[in-house]
Amino acid sequence: MAGSAHTGTRPSRYVMHQRRVSVERPGRGIKGDRAYCSDMLPKVSRTFALCIRLLPSDLEHPVLLAYLLCRIADTIEDSADLSAEQKSEALEHFGECVATGDPDASHITELFESARTDEEELAREADAVLREFGRLPSSQQMAIRQWVKEMCTGMAGFAARYRDGDPQNPRALASMHDLDRYCYYVAGTVGHLLTDLFATVRIDITPRHYAALKPLANSFGLGLQLTNIIKDVADDRQRGWSFVPEELYRQAGIVPGQLHDPAHAEPARQVMATLIAKARRHLDDALEYCVRLPRTECRVRMFCLTSLYFAVRTLNIAAREGRLLHPEHKVKITRGEVYRTVGMTAAIAPINTLVRRYFKLLAGE
Repeated sequence: MAGSAHTGTRPSRYVMHQRRVSVERPGRGIKGDRAYCSDMLPKVSRTFALCIRLLPSDLEHPVLLAYLLCRIADTIEDSADLSAEQKSEALEHFGECVATGDPDASHITELFESARTDEEELAREADAVLREFGRLPSSQQMAIRQWVKEMCTGMAGFAARYRDGDPQNPRALASMHDLDRYCYYVAGTVGHLLTDLFATVRIDITPRHYAALKPLANSFGLGLQLTNIIKDVADDRQRGWSFVPEELYRQAGIVPGQLHDPAHAEPARQVMATLIAKARRHLDDALEYCVRLPRTECRVRMFCLTSLYFAVRTLNIAAREGRLLHPEHKVKITRGEVYRTVGMTAAIAPINTLVRRYFKLLAGE
């Protein structure tokens, strides 16, 4: 999710680690479902679990549920055990569950019955998240429902069109247009979801603010998602996939399998520089989104700014990191940087001049 991260927001794509989990299924009922959702958040994203505490109390629970719904869709899409047809069918089914308010996600439960990760465990218990989602006020459900549905429909379409290759000959998106559409479905929708939810819940976000925020909502999500794609480019290659479009490879005179080949380092650098510049333009828009939030909504600003600051710092590292394309290298900010960024954001969130200045500092300018 944006803000996941996702960035991230992201909420973003995630590599599943092959480890067993032993999460007990919750008891039925309101308390069991709510406790389960709260307990699962830090297990599927420690960073988002930290950021969500920055929100006002009336936004924290609906944003948590929106994140978990998006994370379930993301887990379906990322599963290495499901065929393209199974992914497409499962995503369409889950999208209908969210759109109609039907908490029966037994189809998803069956697919992830042998859960190996916390993410798969969450997907297996999708019905608990759906039931808790159904207990939100109807206005909050409406702000979330259409965007999760659109996310699932878009993901299903891409799952049906694109199949993984292998690390030596990865499959890639066809064009920059396809990249934009993919990022819209997985992250732009999250930007719109959060904007609608903010305006529904917080009275200080007036129709005037909403009109100023809405044109930037998609770009906010795209900036976070592109940053995730850039930092995870080596991981995606290991599963035979590339979100770097074939169009960029052709322009640089290489093919997807050569992106990580030292013999083609210069054209590979050009490809990644194009993506980094594209991500930065969207993050600039995301900065504008944040400063257009009313200054009285300091906690909402803090929530959005932390995701933005994490992303621009990560993008700066990726741009300067000579080992970005090394298969065993991870581009990430340190835990210390995470906590320092959260602390700084809390201090400067209401002051636009300082918000912009800190963004430039993290961007390395």
